[in-house]
Amino acid sequence: MRILLFLATNLAVLLIASITLKLLGVDRFTGQNYGNLLIYCAVFGFAGSLVSLFISKWMAKMSTGTEIISQPRTRHEQWLLQTVEQLSREAGIKMPEVGIFPAYEANAFATGWNRNDALVAVSQGLLERFSPDEVRAVLAHEIGHVANGDMVTLALIQGVVNTFVMFFARIFGTFVDKVVLKNEEGEGIGYFIATIAAELVLGILASTIVMWFSRRREFRADEAGAQLAGTRSMVGALQRLQAEQEIPVHMPDTMTAFGINGAKKASLAALFMSHPPLEERIRALLQRG
Repeated sequence: MRILLFLATNLAVLLIASITLKLLGVDRFTGQNYGNLLIYCAVFGFAGSLVSLFISKWMAKMSTGTEIISQPRTRHEQWLLQTVEQLSREAGIKMPEVGIFPAYEANAFATGWNRNDALVAVSQGLLERFSPDEVRAVLAHEIGHVANGDMVTLALIQGVVNTFVMFFARIFGTFVDKVVLKNEEGEGIGYFIATIAAELVLGILASTIVMWFSRRREFRADEAGAQLAGTRSMVGALQRLQAEQEIPVHMPDTMTAFGINGAKKASLAALFMSHPPLEERIRALLQRG
């Protein structure tokens, strides 16, 4: 299923990008026309991030097995819907879809292409082990992401990063091909090798920018959660997550940045973490008061 989702997404990106480039009259980059090159890279750079944004709810449901609560069957589901409705109203957004996904680890995520068409989901493990106040704080954190428009902003930042990685990689490839290798007969093998190598290196460096923003938005969502559910409850929820650090997180890679419980392993390089360490988040809330 994940392979099919990957193929479908990439096919949609190629189709949309090709149509857009045709309409703009920029089929591909040739020569030294850097304006056309920038347009070409921007179309492909933003196409991927925007397609992923627009289908994010569907992909989240498919990849996590989230079951949407349309008609509550238990008092716990009824409470969950009522709590999300109340928090959404206080945050000034339209109530998102609410779902539960089958996972033992405590986690939750929010996604969607705009603040009035979002999805908030919590894991079965979180519902079973967290107190009502802690679950409410987690939901408030996710509602904070939605109200802040974090999903849209992250997609736009990813689009900008993609654009300039492609742009500078192709300039570097042209330099190697024409200046270093003295190739005068179109784009040679040197261009393609240098471009791919540059994209890999620049892509790794650029991902630190995206991850920096991802960490910043977690602090902002924690603050929103504290405002909606109370600082004590928000700190309590993060402390419970901290107490469960030994439980492995099995969120799909595409959803890791959207979960409340993201980076946990100290061995990971801090620059590439999508979430700040939980102790830093707790400290920031306590300093906030």
